[in-house]
Amino acid sequence: MKSPVVIIGAPRSGTNMLRDVLVKLPGFGTWPCDEINYIWRHGNATYPSDEFPPELARPEVASYIRDKFESMRAKLGVEFLVEKTCANSLRMDFVDRILPEAKYIIISRSGLDAVSSSIKRWKAPVDWSYLSKKARFVPFTDLPYYAARYLGSRIYKLISREKSLSFWGPRFVGMNEMTGQCSVAEVAAMQWRRCVEKTGVVKAKLPDTRVIEIRYEDFVQNPVNSLGLICSFLDVQYTQEELAAAVVGVRQGSVGLGLKDLDQSVVQQINAVLSE
Repeated sequence: MKSPVVIIGAPRSGTNMLRDVLVKLPGFGTWPCDEINYIWRHGNATYPSDEFPPELARPEVASYIRDKFESMRAKLGVEFLVEKTCANSLRMDFVDRILPEAKYIIISRSGLDAVSSSIKRWKAPVDWSYLSKKARFVPFTDLPYYAARYLGSRIYKLISREKSLSFWGPRFVGMNEMTGQCSVAEVAAMQWRRCVEKTGVVKAKLPDTRVIEIRYEDFVQNPVNSLGLICSFLDVQYTQEELAAAVVGVRQGSVGLGLKDLDQSVVQQINAVLSE
């Protein structure tokens, strides 16, 4: 298999933006849906969190996931298949056990801005178009489990004090208990923190030839230069015109929104979690 490109980042850290920019370049492609967590979890669907230990990458699990990667790459006819699932920031060592040839792009963002954006997703209405695209990639045998979880989360949203889901995004260890005891802001802050912490542990073990880290704020400020650095890391070359065309639409408008969008009391709750 060609080296897949795996984007790693906590929720709302610019992972979608980065993926969408990369796949505008010739030779890059991705799945026709936002994330493939259902594929990553196949064989371990009922595991209580997304913090998979590498031991869960059993031969049959690895074979299934690798087959899905190679099938999609061949179907798209691209050299680089780009994958972005935020839950992978909690289990990079599991991912690396399955894709030891992968190259990783880690993108990080201000915790306050990322958490502020995540809170909106915890409380958002159903996006049926989004769900239908992801549902196409749910393994048939896992459908009953996910259907029950989704229904339970929607019922919880109807009766919860903050009108939020019982879960959204990467599931860290202890998230279920925290959801019932803490505010959405505190849970989202801990979610961001755990993703960043777990990613950092694995990143420290990987050689520089396999991982590059960028900041969202730097990317949106100078997207052509930042994309050029990523291409150099992947050992591919494009003209300045091709790079500029790929980053059309990248804006700086979301930088600093956390402080603007949140009440001071909520900011204090978030900072209390992040500063621990």
